Formats: sequence, C-alpha cells, structure tokens
Amino acid sequence: MASENRVSRAIYSSERDNTVLQKLSFFKREKTSRQYRNEWKYRCNNQELGLLEARLNSILSTDKHSGASGGYSVRSLYFDDYVNTSANQNQAGIPDRFKWRVRYYGGGTSKHMHLEFKRKRDGRGIKKSCKITEEEFQHVLNGEPEKVLWNTDEALLRRFCYEIMTRDFRPKVIIDYDRIAYTEPIANIRITLDKNISVSYEFNKFLTGDYLKFPLLDANNHILEVKFDNILPGYIRNIIDSYGMQQASFSKYYFGRKKLEGLI
Repeated sequence: MASENRVSRAIYSSERDNTVLQKLSFFKREKTSRQYRNEWKYRCNNQELGLLEARLNSILSTDKHSGASGGYSVRSLYFDDYVNTSANQNQAGIPDRFKWRVRYYGGGTSKHMHLEFKRKRDGRGIKKSCKITEEEFQHVLNGEPEKVLWNTDEALLRRFCYEIMTRDFRPKVIIDYDRIAYTEPIANIRITLDKNISVSYEFNKFLTGDYLKFPLLDANNHILEVKFDNILPGYIRNIIDSYGMQQASFSKYYFGRKKLEGLI
C-alpha cells in the first residue's frame, strides 16, 4: 500500500509539474512579427502636420481603427519594474531596450484593448501583442496577476503576469493622444501623426478615459512616425524630406515619466 501511495504521489507531482511548465512556456503559440522594423520619428508643427495630412490622404489609406474623421484616440498604460529598467534604459541610450504597456484603441466602430511588448534594437523595433479583457486588466491593476496567469491561454499575457510577480512591474504612466494612421500594405509601411499628446497618473480611470491630463508637448508640437521593413519608397520619402524636418528620438513613455516628476 505504501508503495502504491508513493507511485500515486509521484504521478500527481509529475502531472502538476508538467502543467506548470506548460503554463510558463511563455513563447508557445505567441504571435511574433517577422522582423525588426525601421522606426523614424520627427517633430512637426501645426503647419507641417496639416500639409503632411493633406498629401498623405491623397496617396495612402487610413488604417482599420480610423473613425469618420479619419483618426482615433489612443491611450496606453505603461508598466515598469521595481528599479525602473525601461525608463533607465531609455535615459542611458541603451540600444537594446523594451517596454510593457496595455493599449486601448478607440474610434469609429473599433474599440479594443491589447497587451503589448515592444523591444527596440539599434533604432529598429518589434512588437508582440495579444488581447486582454477588462476583467484580466483589473486583476493586473489590483495586483492579482496570479488570477490571470493560470486562467489564460495567451502566452504573452502569462509572461507579463510572471514578470509582475517576479520583478514587481507596476503601472507608471498613462499616455493619451489623437492619431491619424496611414498604411501601405504591399510594402508594409505605416505612417502615424500623433497630436494632443498628454500624460496622466490616474491609473484607476484608464478604462473610462476621464482622467486628469497634462500636455506633454506644447500646442504647436506633434510627432510623426514612419515604420517600414527595409526600404522606404522614394515617393513617400520625398514628401517627408520636403519639409526639412530632422529625425529625433522621442519616447512618449520616458518623457511622460519626466513630466510627472516635474523635470520638463
């Protein structure tokens, strides 16, 4: 009888360990992009923004999230660990760095929320994402990641919960803005114009969007981003170059943190 009990316990232990390993197999079935993409950023003023919008409207289509006005709102809740690794990597100019965020897209008939993991390497970026429900988000926000970890099949979400439990990732800043996005699917090009960029610390109001906002840039400053795989077609590059804008490094997350700290 004792021998049978030992065998039964061993079988149960093995099955339990296999379940744990499967749950913690973060990259199993995880969606990944094909490659790192170029990400060029520019600051532009009101006049440049208007001219860019007019010219891009004539040659490109807006993306699937766009409403009747051609744009939509975006808000992101960024997380960082107990030593603020993501913020410190950005400040130090580390070429290989990452960010975790929950992003809410709203506009037209398209409203949904995603967990996103973004990594940058030598100026090129790659993003992995998965859907996250409001219930899962609330568990994360309330410091209950274990309630999500064992009940989701999303590998990326399991990984995020594990990071919260082992590295104490917590919400740090909300970044909010209005976006107009253009796509060229054949060449896999995405161009975004972001304006009214603001920052907030009222994390518990993230889902409703009625949080207090602090402008991150002045009213005449906006951000243009151009993302592409290998080659940017000349007809698009000529439009961007025609305004004499200079490429600039700009992290909404990093500058949002500094804004809340009263440093900018």
